[in-house]
Amino acid sequence: MDRAALLGLPRLCALWAALLALFPCGAQGNWMWLGITSFGVPEKLGCANLPLSSRQKELCRRKPYLLPSLREGARLGIHECRSQFRHERWNCAVPAAAAQAATSPVFGYELSSGTKETAFIHAVMAAGLVHSVTRSCSAGNMTECSCDTTLQNGGSASEGWHWGGCSDDVQYGMWFSRKFLDFPVRNSTGKENKVLLAMNLHNNEAGRQAVAKLMSIDCRCHGVSGSCAVRTCWKSMSSFEKIGRLLKDKYENSIQISDKIKRKMLRREKDQRKLPIHKEDLLYINKSPNYCVEDKKLGIPGTRGRECNRTSDGAGGCNLLCCGRGYNTHVVRHVERCECKFIWCCYVRCRRCESMTDVHTCK
Repeated sequence: MDRAALLGLPRLCALWAALLALFPCGAQGNWMWLGITSFGVPEKLGCANLPLSSRQKELCRRKPYLLPSLREGARLGIHECRSQFRHERWNCAVPAAAAQAATSPVFGYELSSGTKETAFIHAVMAAGLVHSVTRSCSAGNMTECSCDTTLQNGGSASEGWHWGGCSDDVQYGMWFSRKFLDFPVRNSTGKENKVLLAMNLHNNEAGRQAVAKLMSIDCRCHGVSGSCAVRTCWKSMSSFEKIGRLLKDKYENSIQISDKIKRKMLRREKDQRKLPIHKEDLLYINKSPNYCVEDKKLGIPGTRGRECNRTSDGAGGCNLLCCGRGYNTHVVRHVERCECKFIWCCYVRCRRCESMTDVHTCK
């Protein structure tokens, strides 16, 4: 961070604190903001002034060393959401208001709409928190957790391997994610709120289960001349990109549930209610809008002006992304250094190369 940015940090922190004081209700539970804020701001503000619910503030106050993990978990979730939906009509964009003020929900309308998009957001953010906290434990950044101690002894002598190394303690990450994100249904008010909250809690857990499901076993060989007579093995989490792909698949196959809850959540279609709902499934209540046309009231930007692929028949193709409105084509000129050569002694000489590219944007 440069000197100007460091000098401006106290002023920025004071501005955030003033905004949070003016709009305390809007700040409730908006922890996702940590993923888009400037580096160092959350630590400077402190737990009491962050846009968290009272339960989250208390947990943050007792475990302030987890702040970097909270920020990284939010950043992971937001980045992966954007990556998985970058070619879709809904591209997981963060509204400008959210980037400027911690009092606005990071994902705007979609965070509380009860749609498939709501389901994915809650799942990927919960998964991001599990991933970042577990990584921090394995790296030795916290005193109350480290490697998974249950996988430090044992193995199979007949198969020539034993547990060793540092297995990721995903159970601690999942425990913390539940403690930080899950708000009890009984504490909510109103029937509609209870249904949405129950849906969000289920999808939070589905995100956590995705991290656990994709745990892999890695091994290292030991023996004369690399003969692999004995192997030391440990469990590690998959890359977050792989977890994001699994959750995107769950999104594509998500289940619509009834907007009424008695003892448990049920599928909306009565003829399908005997089919079980698994804890790794994503659930939604309301059908999604088509996201084609701008709706300022709901904060939907529409797809006008979005870049599309003229030759693709997929989601990012001009046909689907532009919703049948057609597209504009314009030529973009790229200038870059090329054919660089090292000249003795001692500089690099390059040519200046130009290329022309057709860019298509939705009407």
